Amino acid sequence: MKKIILSALLLTGAATVGAQNITIAKQGHFSVGGTTIQRPGAYDNSKFVGWAEQEETGQSYRADHAFVDFQIPADSKKLPLVYVHGYGGSGVCWQMTPDGRDGFATLMLRRGWSSYVVDLPGRGRAGRTSTTTAAKPMADEMFWFDIWRIGVWPNYNEGVQFPKDSTSLSQFFREMTPDLSNHQLDVPALGALSERIGDHILVTHSAGGFPGWMSAMQNSEVKGVVSYEPGGFVFPEDEVPERIDGLTGGVAGTAVPMEQFNRLTEIPVVIYFGDYIPETPSKKLGDENWRVRLQMARKFVEAINRHGGNATLVELPKIGIYGNTHFLMQDLNNAELADLLDEWLLKSKLN
Repeated sequence: MKKIILSALLLTGAATVGAQNITIAKQGHFSVGGTTIQRPGAYDNSKFVGWAEQEETGQSYRADHAFVDFQIPADSKKLPLVYVHGYGGSGVCWQMTPDGRDGFATLMLRRGWSSYVVDLPGRGRAGRTSTTTAAKPMADEMFWFDIWRIGVWPNYNEGVQFPKDSTSLSQFFREMTPDLSNHQLDVPALGALSERIGDHILVTHSAGGFPGWMSAMQNSEVKGVVSYEPGGFVFPEDEVPERIDGLTGGVAGTAVPMEQFNRLTEIPVVIYFGDYIPETPSKKLGDENWRVRLQMARKFVEAINRHGGNATLVELPKIGIYGNTHFLMQDLNNAELADLLDEWLLKSKLN
């Protein structure tokens, strides 16, 4: 019976693009981390208040966990990739593109890398939270269009690698999800995932970059970190650089003990930044937001390497790859970026 079930999984997991196949040996999802809130008293199952309102006495509430979607291909590489999303989104950003092409996790599956795609606590499919917050509609899409360097609304950046049709843009914005978290639970959730799956490589994006550094420093199971345009950085306590001011509030490094920072010098680290990031101050929101973060990323990489580490900062235009937005993994050239990552992983002996 087990052989029959496995055969069914292999057949249903096979996907084809051209002549290229993926055979999925195992897939599924689970939750990690979180808390259980228990109200005192005895539950009375004879009381009915309503579907949206309940008499909480004696009842429990499971919350603050992360949701993890995983796929393991046949003949997979030894270390899986754990994908961590940024602000305003969920793991969906790694699983699809707005115009329907292979998502980044799928592209890496085709190269033999297992995927664990995370929805952080309070986001996406991990929406049950203990945080008291209000989710209200807010018209903000033009702001994010600018911040994420797709262009300056309503104009797209020249040569941009983002699909320009209205349907794709609508799909892109519909990926966004309410943020119902207090952001204190991201690192514990990644720690719980590390304990469950063992050794892995973190692949982070944007605001997911900072909890990624923290998880790498706290969990020995993290054997490498790949970060796409991280929003925050850590430095040894006595070596935090001066804050870099900018139009969107600037960026400051976070101090951590030297013995903790040293962990980042023991594993390979690579950071990727895309296009349309100026060297000098700008009056454009997207330019400014990522100008200061790129400058801090340079200081971060220098600090790791100065202490004997192996960190690389890849500024894509400097190696001849142009047009990338903040959402590099969903851009039109994401297959080229997947090749670039695959090469780095193999070169770093993380397979």
